Amino acid sequence: MEDRIVSAGTKVKHPQFGIGKVEHVAEYHYVINFDSRGIVDVSKKFAGLEILGPKNVEDEDTDIDADEIEKAVERVLRKWNGIGEVVPLGDRWSGGTLLLQPADPSQKPKEIPIETFFHKIVMLRDRMRVLEQNINSNEKLSDEDKVNLQQYITRIYGSLTTFNVLFKNKEQQFVGDKGKE
Repeated sequence: MEDRIVSAGTKVKHPQFGIGKVEHVAEYHYVINFDSRGIVDVSKKFAGLEILGPKNVEDEDTDIDADEIEKAVERVLRKWNGIGEVVPLGDRWSGGTLLLQPADPSQKPKEIPIETFFHKIVMLRDRMRVLEQNINSNEKLSDEDKVNLQQYITRIYGSLTTFNVLFKNKEQQFVGDKGKE
């Protein structure tokens, strides 16, 4: 097999380990992932390694490009890691600060960059969406419980509509009961 051109993705058959896929080609050996054995280094001089094809049979039927993979990974991260979409802050608020002024003049006010505050609002919105998805997909909750919890979440969104003034795009704003009609 040493005189043949073998690259990552080549499907091979080993007499002892069965069918596998070449993961990496090193100087003197192949790193092969066998279905029944896992990752194994096989010498390039090993005569018993048979080339079955340039790539897995499953790979031939699927033409997944890098953009599709990136989008899929992004969806998974957004769902399970709390990473949300990029939500732009309204132009008039960029570079601004939020000032929390206590009623007692002897206490110092708190200044927060609006971008920081807005990021926290967006994270809250995204986590509420994940909670909503988890409730709707929960098999242990009855339909009545799901509806009750969904209504409660909708009321929370309604309470957060005050912050819609910060959003650049209307479609990314909070929507309560009135917005769903």
